[in-house]
Amino acid sequence: MRPADVLAIGETMVMVTPVDGRLDADSTYILRPGGAESNVAALLAQLGHSTAWASAVGRDPLGDVIVDSLRAHGVNVELVRRDAERPTAVYFKDPTSSGTSVYYYRRGSAASAMSAAEVAGWAAPPPRVTHISGITAALSEPCLDLTRHIVFDRPLRPSVVSFDVNHRPGLWSGDGPDVLLELARRADVVFVGRDEAAALWGTSDAESVRELLDGLPYLIVKDAAIEAVSFTPTGVHREPSMPVEVLDAVGAGDAFAAGWLSGFLDGRDEATRLRLGHYAASRVLMTPADLADLPPADEIVTLLTEGAHAYVADRRPGH
Repeated sequence: MRPADVLAIGETMVMVTPVDGRLDADSTYILRPGGAESNVAALLAQLGHSTAWASAVGRDPLGDVIVDSLRAHGVNVELVRRDAERPTAVYFKDPTSSGTSVYYYRRGSAASAMSAAEVAGWAAPPPRVTHISGITAALSEPCLDLTRHIVFDRPLRPSVVSFDVNHRPGLWSGDGPDVLLELARRADVVFVGRDEAAALWGTSDAESVRELLDGLPYLIVKDAAIEAVSFTPTGVHREPSMPVEVLDAVGAGDAFAAGWLSGFLDGRDEATRLRLGHYAASRVLMTPADLADLPPADEIVTLLTEGAHAYVADRRPGH
């Protein structure tokens, strides 16, 4: 495989979404890939970076939907294993006026059988950044071993390890807070929501998250519609969120991580990295899908320089 800027590792499911209306017998549906790590890879590819995704899907039509779609988004899928025994996972979105409910069907999926033994086949050549999340750690014991291997043993060295906490309470049996804290403390870059950290570890604000995760090279705490705060070797940086009309919040955190990582890969200053994260997240918030169309990073930076906060605030779905 050719060298990649970013290798994203984790399960992607087929997302079943009503085109117009609720989850019911009379709706029309679309099938799209939905997975935190592959979302990051696909968005980074749009931003102009070389990306690859490592995972497993079933040797079934739903697996084809995922692989073909991500390949079309510019993601290298050579490291995806096709499993003839286990199925591709599925989830359904049910949009309502009070928010979107999500229903998962992923137990026993192909990706849940991923293990640390597979990593040796992903190592040459190593990517600049390896991105993984707490979702993978929660899927199964082999997936937890895989995540620990990536974060603790660094088999893809000298790759920078990027870890999105991505706590999914329904996947954990009770040890999630301790496991996720252990993983976060050993990564190089950590993304976590302020409310997410509060629920997991009892922290109250970005500064208390920093105290808990002291020593990380890069910690980014996202506070939804308020701001993002990063703690880096150059100090503490704060950037307000962009005001937008929210259609669906699913996938916005992945988009923020993609935007920030794009700025990191390009050596941009920290304020620009955070603004890129906000911009990418804002575009996903305005669509019912997990992915949105993004221009190359250079064009976004130009927009940011010219006042993209106003530009994004004026954007509405369909415009």
